[in-house]
Amino acid sequence: MDEMEEGKQKFLEVVQSVDGAVQVVIPVTPSNSMFLISLTKGPNRKFITVPEDDIIDLPNDAGILTKVTKTVKDAVAAL
Repeated sequence: MDEMEEGKQKFLEVVQSVDGAVQVVIPVTPSNSMFLISLTKGPNRKFITVPEDDIIDLPNDAGILTKVTKTVKDAVAAL
């Protein structure tokens, strides 16, 4: 598994730890070095952008993990 796939997997784990009912769609490739990620819960959908570098560093950098976890929590709360 390459760094990008490891990061995507870690992102999915973060979302599941926040709310297991949220469905996630992560694009295969980033656009302008950003991932536009869809979070859906029931009829509600929210899009968040996460930098490509943050996805790559997510499994190994606690600071990035904290930042992304906060972004996910805020987005899920808005659902």
